[in-house]
Amino acid sequence: MPDSRATVPVVTTIHLVYLARLREAFGRADEDVAVMVERPTVATILALLRDRGGIWAEELAPGRAVRVALNHTVSDGDAWLRNGDEVALLINNLGATTMLE
Repeated sequence: MPDSRATVPVVTTIHLVYLARLREAFGRADEDVAVMVERPTVATILALLRDRGGIWAEELAPGRAVRVALNHTVSDGDAWLRNGDEVALLINNLGATTMLE
């Protein structure tokens, strides 16, 4: 018999949007990603995507000028995510200093 006290994993579904160069590099404009982390952040999503390896790790490498919008508002890596949030990613080629690790 299953332990009724066992913790049920929390699944948060995030809608990812890839803009400009990232859309071309990844071969897709968007996708939904399910994250099984209790309190996911933008940094959690970036790490998950980097873990795919290849072009994902290269384009989203720490130190790259990755701009993030959370629900259409510029955000940083510490922002908490909720189920159904939209995270848009863009490589900033205009020389701004905002970078996410």
